[in-house]
Amino acid sequence: MEVFYYLVFGVLSVVVAVLELSKTSKDRITTSSAFNSFKNNYLVVYSLMMAGDWLQGPYVYFLYSQYGFSKGEIGRLFIAGFGSSMLFGTVVGSLADKQGRKRACITYCITYILSCITKHSPQYKVLMLGRILGGIATSLLFSAFESWLVAEHFKRGFEAQWLSFTFSKAIFLGNGLVAIVSGLFANFIADNLGFGPVAPFDAAACFLAIGMAIILSSWTENYGDPSESKDLLTQFKGAAVAIASDEKIALLGAIQSLFEGSMYTFVFLWTPALSPNDEDIPHGFIFATFMLASMLGSSIASRLMARASLKVESYMQIVFIISAFTLLLPILTTFLVVPSNIKGGSISFSGSIQLFGFCIFESCVGIFWPSIMKMRSQYIPEEARSTIMNFFRIPLNIFVCIVLYNVNAFPITVMFGMCSIFLFMASVLQRRLMIVAESHKSKPQDTWAKERDVEEEPLNI
Repeated sequence: MEVFYYLVFGVLSVVVAVLELSKTSKDRITTSSAFNSFKNNYLVVYSLMMAGDWLQGPYVYFLYSQYGFSKGEIGRLFIAGFGSSMLFGTVVGSLADKQGRKRACITYCITYILSCITKHSPQYKVLMLGRILGGIATSLLFSAFESWLVAEHFKRGFEAQWLSFTFSKAIFLGNGLVAIVSGLFANFIADNLGFGPVAPFDAAACFLAIGMAIILSSWTENYGDPSESKDLLTQFKGAAVAIASDEKIALLGAIQSLFEGSMYTFVFLWTPALSPNDEDIPHGFIFATFMLASMLGSSIASRLMARASLKVESYMQIVFIISAFTLLLPILTTFLVVPSNIKGGSISFSGSIQLFGFCIFESCVGIFWPSIMKMRSQYIPEEARSTIMNFFRIPLNIFVCIVLYNVNAFPITVMFGMCSIFLFMASVLQRRLMIVAESHKSKPQDTWAKERDVEEEPLNI
């Protein structure tokens, strides 16, 4: 069955290459040299930041197990990471709007480097501290960098449509190519060179340090609302009022939480789904295949967003429905395919079908990231961007903590069914978001201006 893995990987590689090389003028956005310089600087930094994150992923669980910790103890470490992202990360990430997004990005680098250093200790308390620091860093990674980019993009007077180009390229590189290379590099230094499972964390710290040096030397500072009269609690209240008073922001937050919650649950479920009888599957190669599928999705997204006539709110409804169907495959195959009870061996026929569906799901993930970034840039007010984005991550982290705590309490088919329902709900909410957005655009300009002033008024407390 090794031929099957190579076939899937090869087909995806060809499709990605064809999509990238066959882009016409309709698929490309004409930009300026100043923008290209700005974009390339951001992409280098973002790729280094994502490399620092991806290098750690394949060896976190393995390192903890090598230190002799049980599955339950390791589970508590993971829960601590998500809980820290929800509690401390939300506060730290929200400070970016007031204290500066550049400072927040530098804080991400320092915090994650410290988290990497803790991996050298076999002490449980030290590793727990590392997970807490890692949770804070994760919140900053998924809010501060995007907030800085959006603010700096418009501060420099670049066209709004060009922002989608940066988003799609960032996902193509950071969540695709860099993820694949990082996984292979981590495997090379840890196993082939024999440096052990701590080596990828040291490499991650080096990449983060290089990225931090570029930020310090080439980035300018920008703020959301630097007003001295607003403390952190007032910022939180203002963000909560913005979400409650603007249906578009509330819908966007719900959509993001539903999709990302399903995505993170999938991360924990795909391995037991593909090897229910301890089949011998190449985890690293499958992970690389998933990342290649994500690159395919981001390439498709760049084509879709390059067309001004095609709205993100429209095509994302279809993306959510497709992703919902793909996560139903583990349930459908239990009824349509005779299950194998043979222990070990290669991947089963049912597993092959699921693997194909999971690759489609990862392609949907690749479309989702730049698309949700585009919608956030349109709907989230600039003065509270980082705060609101971290608000969106609170229900996500609660959901993931619950799933981690009860991962063995429910059959895997129930978990996949729950994720599929969430994704279908996301499609329904996406439809509602499109209707609300269109209704606002169709209103007379003076009426819309008045409503906008009313909506934004609570933010100016």
